[in-house]
Amino acid sequence: MYSSKPLISRFKGWRQVPTMMQAYAERQKLEGKWADVMELIRESETGRQTASLVCLSNGEPRGTGRILRDRPTYGPPMMDAGLAYGPANELGVVFLFGMVARQRGFVVMRIQMGFPDCEAMRKIDEQTWQMVRIEFEHESRNFLRHGHPPSGCDLIVCWIHNWPECPVEVLELSKMEW
Repeated sequence: MYSSKPLISRFKGWRQVPTMMQAYAERQKLEGKWADVMELIRESETGRQTASLVCLSNGEPRGTGRILRDRPTYGPPMMDAGLAYGPANELGVVFLFGMVARQRGFVVMRIQMGFPDCEAMRKIDEQTWQMVRIEFEHESRNFLRHGHPPSGCDLIVCWIHNWPECPVEVLELSKMEW
């Protein structure tokens, strides 16, 4: 039975294995016998260096984590946004609002677990900002279902506005131009 664990533990991680194998082959004068392996190692190193230089030269981050082997990977997003699809729940609405708050004239001061969900400053004009209490809902009608008092909130931010007689101002994110 074969295992990669000794190589990983001996070389302090899988990424070091090719370099260490190359060094071993050179020390033992095995380059001719392992020509195909040595070529793969050289190609792998060249590809990694090229990818690294490309990332550094264009200013883009290399990535933010390691690959999780128990789930699929995807290609890069096709749009310049942090959320690829419309939100399916209240947390998605919170995330989307956070992405667009500043460009929509809001600066979030606090997010909390209790009602209202958020306190933010809203731009009135170039010199005037005002604090607003925001409740996030996937659908505006959920505000009513949750039993929130309209007097405790200045704005409902939702994905779908389905409460026409709502007594609170509503910002429906799905109707905004993206």
